[in-house]
Amino acid sequence: MKILVCISNVPDTTTKIKLSGDQKAVDMNGVQWVINPWDELALTRALELKEKSGGMIEKISVITVGDKMVEPTLRKALAVGADDAVRIDSLPSDDFQVAAQIAAYLKENNYDLILAGIDSADYNGSAVGGMLAEFLEIPSVSSVSNIELEGDDLIMKRAVDGGSETLKIALPVVAVVQKGIALDPRIPAMRGIMMARKKPLVVVPEIASDLNSEFVSFELPPAKPPVKMLDSENIADLFRLLHEEAKVL
Repeated sequence: MKILVCISNVPDTTTKIKLSGDQKAVDMNGVQWVINPWDELALTRALELKEKSGGMIEKISVITVGDKMVEPTLRKALAVGADDAVRIDSLPSDDFQVAAQIAAYLKENNYDLILAGIDSADYNGSAVGGMLAEFLEIPSVSSVSNIELEGDDLIMKRAVDGGSETLKIALPVVAVVQKGIALDPRIPAMRGIMMARKKPLVVVPEIASDLNSEFVSFELPPAKPPVKMLDSENIADLFRLLHEEAKVL
């Protein structure tokens, strides 16, 4: 059994976002890049499954779409424990294009379980996993909060309105994972970092694919008003501000 984890390369949440002069793009200069948090948890769960599978899971691969700049993020995934990595040499333009690129690779390279985070921390598109399953013409399960192997069966738990449901799924399948899939992402140890340098990182060319969206312009949110300092005894003004300005009362 082979597992593929789709990795998105996203800005660290502490990054201060700046826009290009024409406001048609995000200025990437000085941005610190990390593995998308949902994808990082998906990788953690894949590693947990492999460790207790008794050899049933042969390999865990990670894949992303991007130029050479994304390779440090893939190397981190290798340092955490992934066996190999794939970079599709194409600049990601929208969800459709990313899903099309990964699907083209998967049509030539079979995997039994494909994991994708439910959302990305930058564009919040939440569409790649579902599109990928459609391209591959295989089932997908969304909002997956737990995955277990029971013999040859894959058991998934997912959130639904008012509760949760448990499914027994045939492979291959795309699982779009969310909160609960793993508790904490793994931190690479020094030995893992050293080993990651020797693990395979394959670069494959992009395929021709359509673009179905265009970023017209970006706009930063309005600046927050300055903090108002009140005397600790001034309860009347505190209630007035909470009611009139914060509108929480």
